[in-house]
Amino acid sequence: MAFFKYFLIRVAIFVPLFVIFLLIQVGAIVSAIAAAVIAFCVSYLFFRKQRDAAAEQMANRFRGNAKPVRSATELADAQAEDSLLDEHPDVKINADQRPEARASANLAAPSSVPREFLD
Repeated sequence: MAFFKYFLIRVAIFVPLFVIFLLIQVGAIVSAIAAAVIAFCVSYLFFRKQRDAAAEQMANRFRGNAKPVRSATELADAQAEDSLLDEHPDVKINADQRPEARASANLAAPSSVPREFLD
């Protein structure tokens, strides 16, 4: 949330400056560059607390031992897969093998799938 808040602050500074520079007919490219530089300077000088919080959030997210972010759909899919595996203990899943190796070893091949689809 901190990253999103800092992003919105920077956009709220950039957009009005860009529009002002366009209204005084500086040119689109020069307006974008000038608004970006001024927005960077203002946010760097006056929004240190928000910038530090955003940086901390990003560091925590990309740290090697960070927990993965899962959506509600991913969690529901995982729960459905787990319940199916609990109901059918004879099914074995080996996701480390390549698909053709699984098919030839017949590890996860249901009997209702024709053999030509597995090769």
